[in-house]
Amino acid sequence: MPELQQLFDNNVEWSESIKQEDPTFFEKLAKQQAPEYLWIGCSDARVPANEIVGMLPGDLFVHRNVGNVVIHTDLNCLSVLQYAVDVLKVKHILVTGHYGCGGVRAAMQDKQLGLIDGWLRTIRDLYYENYDDLAAIKNEEERVDRLCELNVIQQVSNVCHTAIIQNAWHRGQKLSVYGCIYGIKDGLWKNLNVTVKGIDQIPAQYRLRPLD
Repeated sequence: MPELQQLFDNNVEWSESIKQEDPTFFEKLAKQQAPEYLWIGCSDARVPANEIVGMLPGDLFVHRNVGNVVIHTDLNCLSVLQYAVDVLKVKHILVTGHYGCGGVRAAMQDKQLGLIDGWLRTIRDLYYENYDDLAAIKNEEERVDRLCELNVIQQVSNVCHTAIIQNAWHRGQKLSVYGCIYGIKDGLWKNLNVTVKGIDQIPAQYRLRPLD
């Protein structure tokens, strides 16, 4: 496969560079997976999770989709969440969006794109829920970026409304959910200060009682 040769060559160089720093790195990595962090982010190729936060393979459990959304019917995302919380016992969930997100921008327009239109529906709903406030922002890029932030905040809530997270809190498991956003233009990762660390921070109508 000559069209992939450059990628294979890059992989060899990367592997060798890691082994030069720590000759036993991959041996240790193969024996266990014990990350403390789950990253829920966007599929955008410009948002490399491990590199943004300076972590090596094995440090970050990752789920990515277009628009970094958490939907209660998405078994893929929920399976990742359940495995990370119940099996890996992660302590921190990092819901991370990024400015200039193409998925968010598409949800603000009336152009049909295909199957993804359904996937982005929840972001479109969020857009219309906040339409007046967003319309007051005259600069289009700033308007898109604000919806990117609002989307992250909504996804933090969606994560916390799952039985997976609430059952962990009921068990006394230490678990925090953060909302963060990444700037592609400057490479900086920002905390949106909407961290949730317990069920008492969730609106009453979304709280679930412990299992009997």
